[in-house]
Amino acid sequence: MRTASRIKAFPAAALALAMFCPGPAGAHEGKGHGHQEKEQKEQKEHRGGIRSAPAKGVKADFDIFHTKITTEGNVAVFHIAVSGKAGKSLPSKVGKLAGSAVFSYVWPTTIDPSAIGFEAKSGILAFAVTSHPDFDDTPLYDENGDGDLANDGDLWHSHWVVLQLDDACGKGALKVVDIPEGTKPKVPKTWPNLPILIDSPGWSPVFKGTDLTVRVPFDDIGAVNNAGFDGVSAALRVNASVHSPLLCVANVFKVASGKLTLPGKVNQ
Repeated sequence: MRTASRIKAFPAAALALAMFCPGPAGAHEGKGHGHQEKEQKEQKEHRGGIRSAPAKGVKADFDIFHTKITTEGNVAVFHIAVSGKAGKSLPSKVGKLAGSAVFSYVWPTTIDPSAIGFEAKSGILAFAVTSHPDFDDTPLYDENGDGDLANDGDLWHSHWVVLQLDDACGKGALKVVDIPEGTKPKVPKTWPNLPILIDSPGWSPVFKGTDLTVRVPFDDIGAVNNAGFDGVSAALRVNASVHSPLLCVANVFKVASGKLTLPGKVNQ
């Protein structure tokens, strides 16, 4: 098992409304003709899914305005669009695992964790794109191509995580589910040997202007077709003691639906 210097996480769950309720702010005032044309173009390019109003106080690259999941054959396409340049901001490096931060774009879903290879009904399954410069949690992949598999956690990459409520992270807050010492729960083949329910499947996120897209193949796309989903941008934090709970949701920047009700419908 790799050292604890490889860890991970993110947010989301239809239960923790207390943490996930920043409430989208109203539309900006004083829109000119050019702004209206831009909005009309965005309306055409971002059909379906969940549309979100601008939120005051949220950095533009985390201010989600559109969230969608569609399918193409056996491939699920996860999409988020933000007001600024997607993926622009990265966490500051602190030089150690304990207390380090994780920035995330997340799609919490109603898909059962067993569809990915975890135990059935073990929590809220979420797909996430994350960056964290203080550790690497994709031991099978060399994202920066330098021959070292353990030094590219700062590059945006994808995970599946299972989330549950845990007041140890803060009242009504979420964590990535811990794996108690001595237990061996069911995990996917690409589980990165960490003591949490996380998968590192290696699906590459694509950033283009305001948009983030990830294509994720499934053996059984039926698990996705009837799913509900939401969109979240957030920061997670590794426990200062590097102990259970290992990875907590520390700061929610924006929830696409406003209150994490998972109203999105795939292909709608």
